[in-house]
Amino acid sequence: MIQLKRKGKATRLVMLFTLAILTSISLGWGKAGIRTIPVLSIISSQPASAQLMRSQDTWRQVYEQLPDFPKENQYVTNETGEVNLESTLVSRLIRYHLYEKRRLPNYRFDWKLTLADYLGANEYINESEYPGSNTLTENPMAGDRAAIEKLTRQQREELIEVLVSIYNPNRPDPQMSTPNPQPSPPSTPTRPSNPRLPQPGDADLLNINF
Repeated sequence: MIQLKRKGKATRLVMLFTLAILTSISLGWGKAGIRTIPVLSIISSQPASAQLMRSQDTWRQVYEQLPDFPKENQYVTNETGEVNLESTLVSRLIRYHLYEKRRLPNYRFDWKLTLADYLGANEYINESEYPGSNTLTENPMAGDRAAIEKLTRQQREELIEVLVSIYNPNRPDPQMSTPNPQPSPPSTPTRPSNPRLPQPGDADLLNINF
């Protein structure tokens, strides 16, 4: 009986100690006042990461809608020594937009900022951190920037429109404009009719029998 009581007491102590550790972690404080990562923040960050991972094949949808858009997929992979056809201009642009700059994918303004980076009109692009710099035998950044610079303004607008429509499928199509109702013509005021002049015999109409 004494051994059972000791075991039960030890179990309760272990449970209390574990609860105290979990509580300190959830509050974001470790031993000696060292700041730790809250558990809730780790859990909340997982859906965002999963959403970014699902975006890795978006470039295929872009080329399906814009088949003439430059691919720039002639670069060789370090490991295999073969051309990586899946490393395209659009795939690298999307990775730069999402992972390097952490910009939202469903707003036109954010995509315009990214294209402005390629055009040298906004933020500086770090060559050593550009997508493909560590996996391809040649850094594709210079070629990608040159390809973006050759695009017309209409082609850049089409690219942004396709990207936004893919990431935001519920967004209304701007080309489907609602027809404006035709304004009704102003009503012409009715001209009052001229009063009827009394005629001979009208006084007889007042002789009404009850």
